[in-house]
Amino acid sequence: MSDSLLAEARDAAGKKDCDGAILKYSQILEEAKNKSSSTPTSKQLQTQESAILELGKVFKTLDQPSRLAQLIAESRDLLGKFAKSKTAKIVRTLIEDFDNLTNALDIQIQATRDSIDWAVESKLSFLRQNLQLKLSELLYQKHQYHEALKYINDLLREYKKLDDKSSLVEVQLLESKVYHALRNIAKAKAALTSARTSANSIYCPTVLQAELDCQSGVLNMEDKDYKTAFSYFYESFEGFNSQSSEEGSKTSIKVLKYMLLSKIMLNLIDDVNNILKNKNVLQYQSREIDAMKAIAVAYSNRSLKEFEHSLIAYQSELKSDEIIKNHFNSLYDQLLQVNLLKIIESYECVELDHIAKVIGLNVKQVEGKLSQMILDKIFYGVLDQGNGWLVIYDEPKKDASYEASLDLIKNLSGVVDLLYEKASALN
Repeated sequence: MSDSLLAEARDAAGKKDCDGAILKYSQILEEAKNKSSSTPTSKQLQTQESAILELGKVFKTLDQPSRLAQLIAESRDLLGKFAKSKTAKIVRTLIEDFDNLTNALDIQIQATRDSIDWAVESKLSFLRQNLQLKLSELLYQKHQYHEALKYINDLLREYKKLDDKSSLVEVQLLESKVYHALRNIAKAKAALTSARTSANSIYCPTVLQAELDCQSGVLNMEDKDYKTAFSYFYESFEGFNSQSSEEGSKTSIKVLKYMLLSKIMLNLIDDVNNILKNKNVLQYQSREIDAMKAIAVAYSNRSLKEFEHSLIAYQSELKSDEIIKNHFNSLYDQLLQVNLLKIIESYECVELDHIAKVIGLNVKQVEGKLSQMILDKIFYGVLDQGNGWLVIYDEPKKDASYEASLDLIKNLSGVVDLLYEKASALN
C-alpha cells in the first residue's frame, strides 16, 4: 500500500500537483504512525524516509517554511525507529530545506533549537553537534553574534577533545566570520589561521577550501592589501565555479563581486573589463555584476554624481552585502576628497556655499569633510566659520638646515658620550 502511495505522490509532484502530492505523502506518514506498535521492515523505513524528505522538498518548492517546521516536529515519532546516522541525515536535510525561503530565518532558528532539544533528549550527540553548528550560522545571519560565539566556543572544546579536524575547520571558519562582523580583526585572523592549520592536516573539500580563500581575501581587504585579496578571491571563485549547484552559482557571483571590488579599490578599471570578458565569468552576467561595472565607470571618471546615481540605481545589489557596503563607504570618501581638492585647487579663499553648490552636497557635509582633510594634512588651510570661507595656504616649506642641525647635535652627543666612556676607562 505504502509503495503505491509513494509512486502516486511522486507522480503528482512530477505533474506539479502539489496538493495531491502532499495528501499522498501525508497518508504514508499517517499510516506509519498508526503502525507504531509494530517494528517496521527496512523497506518500510526506506519508504517513510523518502516520504518525509520528498514532502519537505514540496514545502520548499511552495515556499512554506511554517509547514516545513510542522513536518519536522510531526516526524519525530517516526525518526526514533531509524538508525542514528539516518536520523541525523533526515533532520539536517529538512533544516537545510529552509535555506533561501522567504522570511524563513526566524522559523528556521526556532525549528533548529527545537531539534537540538530533541537530539539532547534522544542522546544523539552527532546530530546535536551538527545542529548547533547550523544554529551558529543562522545566528550569524541574524546578526546575533554573541550568542553564536557561545555555541561556537562549546563546539570548539568538543571537537578538539574528539580531534575531529574536518568539523574544526568549519567551526573555526565560522568563528573568523563572526569576529570579523564584530570588527575584532585580530581574533578573526587568529581563527582563520587555526582553520587553515586544521585544513592542512586533512583532505579539505573544494567548497570548504574556497570558503577559506574567500575569508582570507576579506581579511586582506581589511588591511587594504587589495592585490593579495584579489588573488585569494580568484582562487575562491575557481573553487565555487567548479560546483554545478545553484548555491555554488550564487556564491560564485558574490566572490566575483569581491574580485571586481578589489580591482576598483586599486583603480585598475581596465582589469575590471578584462575580468568581465573572461569565458568563465560571462555566464554570471547579471544585475549585480552590472552594478559593479557602473561603480567602476563612475570611479574611473572621478564623478561623485555618477557614483551616487549608481548607488541609488543599484541600491539592493550594492548595500545588501555588508563587506561591499563598508568598502564603498571608503571609496565614496576617497572620491569626495578628490573632487573637493579639484574644486579648491585654484583658490586662495573660497566660500563654502560655492563648494557645496558645485559638488552637490549641503554646507555641513562639505565643512565636516574639509575640516577632516585639514586635520589629516591633505591640504593646508583654515575654516572661517564666521564668514563661511575656506582659506587655503601653500604647503609650508621644510627648512632642511633645521633637520641637519638636529642630526649634527645627535652625532655630537654620541661623540661626547664615547669620549666620556674612554676617559672613565683611563681613570
